[in-house]
Amino acid sequence: MKIYDAHNHLQDDRFAGRQNELLAACEKIGVARMVVNGACESDWPQVLQLAEKFGGASVPASRVPQTKIIPSFGYHPWYLSERTQDWQKNLEKFLDQIPSAIGEIGLDRWKPDLPYAGQEEVFLTQLKIAAERNLPVSIHCLQAWGRMLKLLQKSPRPQRGFVLHSFGGPPEMISSFAKLGAYFSFPGYFLHERKLRQRETFKHVPPERLLIETDAPDQLLPEAKKHFPLAAVDGKPLNHPANLVAVYEGLAEFFGEKIESLTARVEENFQRVFGKL
Repeated sequence: MKIYDAHNHLQDDRFAGRQNELLAACEKIGVARMVVNGACESDWPQVLQLAEKFGGASVPASRVPQTKIIPSFGYHPWYLSERTQDWQKNLEKFLDQIPSAIGEIGLDRWKPDLPYAGQEEVFLTQLKIAAERNLPVSIHCLQAWGRMLKLLQKSPRPQRGFVLHSFGGPPEMISSFAKLGAYFSFPGYFLHERKLRQRETFKHVPPERLLIETDAPDQLLPEAKKHFPLAAVDGKPLNHPANLVAVYEGLAEFFGEKIESLTARVEENFQRVFGKL
């Protein structure tokens, strides 16, 4: 079986240069492609470097590993204070260098002391670029679902669709988002017992709109579900990207569905939104 990670941060410094080791484990369990999301100007070069080494179309066939990286460049709302005056030009330079997606972008009214001012402007600027280039976009949203829906309804969107990463919105909004082109990505973190509401929400996601992600190194799975424990240099646990297989297994069990059918469905959905990137 081939499995697909719709959202992670393989470039994260907490992995301490172990990306080769992590990708080798991903290859062994059948990860075919993963979307590696940048969060700000300072980590876009790392995402590009990984994509050039482990990418698809832009890499010579002799160097392409089994697990291929799709790079994604964007400004996460948590890091907007770090952006330079030329951030938009810099973003487009990275997009010009390699076939890629846009993300992680979005809105956040949950994080304490995070200013909301400027978030919508930066989000809409990046969404417009995605629409003009018809690139898939990965969207972060916390406690701003109503506003997010309104902005998406009145703004240009990429024809191929967009991904609501770790979707935690109300089930009543799923239909409205889906009509706009949304895909809904399920993280392993939602397998925790206390996240029953979030799991139940995914029963309302149209079958042709479901994706699966790790968000590694974040969003740890329950200990009982982990296949690949991983500690950072400081000893704190990290989410290994190869835990993707455990997310598939956990969601299939929750749905009461054979993993083979879930895997085939998610593969079709992933290919539809991310295409040949």
